[in-house]
Amino acid sequence: MMCDAAAASVRIDKWLWAARFFKTRSLAVQAVEAGRVRVDQQRVKPARNLHLHDLVTIERDQERLDIVVCALATARGPAALAQRLYAETPESRERRTRMAEMRRLAREPALSLKGRPTKRDARRLQRLTGSGTVDDST
Repeated sequence: MMCDAAAASVRIDKWLWAARFFKTRSLAVQAVEAGRVRVDQQRVKPARNLHLHDLVTIERDQERLDIVVCALATARGPAALAQRLYAETPESRERRTRMAEMRRLAREPALSLKGRPTKRDARRLQRLTGSGTVDDST
């Protein structure tokens, strides 16, 4: 799984997939093309070669990961092995824990809503607001 000394670089889309940041290589390619993956603070193309000690910035959902490449791989393996391919910077780790704490304390109210109201919910709402006629026969 690890690259040998002769192959000192690997495509960034392959590495992101092997390091388990994305489920498929096509998702990794889409993220790179959309500019959500940067190497040394610069936008790159999916075919760009990644080298040891490169700083990679990955933006997923509402989090940003800053990682340093520690090893290269071209094949996907177990998660324990994938975690050895990179090291997250201390600033990035602190920022992620701070954002997780903020999300935990201030939950988005809309996340608790689950689709359209049922007939039962509509009847309850009608009773509370006094609008319309309420038929309790069903």
